[in-house]
Amino acid sequence: MSPLKKLPDTEFEIMKVVWANKPPITTNTVMEQLGKERGWKAPTVISLMLRLVKKGFLRTEKNGKERAYFPLVAKEEYLKFETGNFMKLYHENSFLSLVNTLYDGKRLSDRDIKDLMEWVKKRRH
Repeated sequence: MSPLKKLPDTEFEIMKVVWANKPPITTNTVMEQLGKERGWKAPTVISLMLRLVKKGFLRTEKNGKERAYFPLVAKEEYLKFETGNFMKLYHENSFLSLVNTLYDGKRLSDRDIKDLMEWVKKRRH
């Protein structure tokens, strides 16, 4: 498979539906769980899913009149990729920079800080 690339938000939303359901996934599944909420028509969902096939995120098989889709990229693999890009682009690969940004922005609660400290202690042993 070619190296992962960042997905547009709409394609990422579809992948979240794919990852949340047991394969195979159909366009009907995506329409039920996302399409109606977003106001998408079936051809839009089909087009987005075929883009994901071309990008190597999904595999498709014809099942009678319907196509079945299977994930080729695990959620954890993609999130690791996205987080790595985010850290590199915005924080120069510095975890401390990320934590400082969250802390200064008042996004970390006392509980978050306590949990983070416990996580660090566990990793040191």
